[in-house]
Amino acid sequence: MQNFEITPIGKINLNDDGMFIELEPRYIPALQGLDGFSHINVIWWFSDFDNEETRNILETHQPYKNAPPVMGIFATRSPIRPNPLGLTTAQVIGIDYAKGILQIAYIDANNGTPVLDIKPYTPSLDRAETPSVPQWCSHWPKSLDESEDFNWENEFNF
Repeated sequence: MQNFEITPIGKINLNDDGMFIELEPRYIPALQGLDGFSHINVIWWFSDFDNEETRNILETHQPYKNAPPVMGIFATRSPIRPNPLGLTTAQVIGIDYAKGILQIAYIDANNGTPVLDIKPYTPSLDRAETPSVPQWCSHWPKSLDESEDFNWENEFNF
């Protein structure tokens, strides 16, 4: 099996002013042309869960209240996985092109989390009009916008 080298392009900064992606200075030019996109896909590293033990866990016991008793890790959004990659679609609130800082509405990553890549969200490539999900999660919101007001705490067993 081949190993890959990945270099973070920045990090997550969560503070009293909001949620931000702070780019390393050398990657600031890569922001050109991003204005006008309302959302981005952020690929990040679950750095708090990156160890040999968690990379070898392939099943988990019912992480969601209505889910099957045992689920394969690829059927979850758990940080515990063979390659601890995170993917979040985030609304862009603003971009400081001079400083390389993107303010975003929400991200499910911790402060200091390494960001690996940013891609513009484009509906023609990133949205499925009629996706299907298992019955146990069919009551979940149908969009990122609807998720804002959903009580996610009632859905998890952790």
